[in-house]
Amino acid sequence: MRSISTLLFIISTFISLVSALQLAIPATTNPDPFCIRDFVQEEQMVVVNIKTNGNSGDGQRLDLRIVDSLGNEYRRKNDIAGSVKIGFTSHNSAAFDICFTNQLERKWSKNTNFVREIELDVESGAAARDWNAVQAAEKLKPVEVDLRRIEETTYEISGELQYLKAREERMRDTNESTNSRVKWFSILVITSLVGLGAWQVQYLRHYFKVKHII
Repeated sequence: MRSISTLLFIISTFISLVSALQLAIPATTNPDPFCIRDFVQEEQMVVVNIKTNGNSGDGQRLDLRIVDSLGNEYRRKNDIAGSVKIGFTSHNSAAFDICFTNQLERKWSKNTNFVREIELDVESGAAARDWNAVQAAEKLKPVEVDLRRIEETTYEISGELQYLKAREERMRDTNESTNSRVKWFSILVITSLVGLGAWQVQYLRHYFKVKHII
């Protein structure tokens, strides 16, 4: 029993292990957004944990915006500092961007080298759930919690594979439709060129006959 529990713990730890990203974003007077992209399925919970150094009023303003590839904006937060936790549920299966801009305040010289360091951790689906709360609410044993976590993670992986399969089928249908259109367009062009060539030959023959050249 202990070996099974150990195996489940190792598997669940491996599945849920996500290394936090370490970012260093310099402050500028006209900053470009620095974005991290991830993919999420429809109606999937996402939790974003952010830890930054510095504080409000230190000469730089770190702003956050979370938006997906379809234009849905999930969060916009200005002048973040310290630890920030943001949760949202996706509207569609799509990629989403977590974008930071670090604005240098006007009172500081442009030559000031301010940098805001960020630790970013993004969890989605089963990894984003509070399993301690689930265990307490449903009175589950640790092994049962691990099994539930693995079950949900497996279900999510299966869903992602189904999405990729459906996407591949749509792309294949699009390619086949495009190839068919290109084929018929090529046939039309060749037919037009042959017809134009035949017309030019007839026109030149008529012209030469009128001029008594042939």
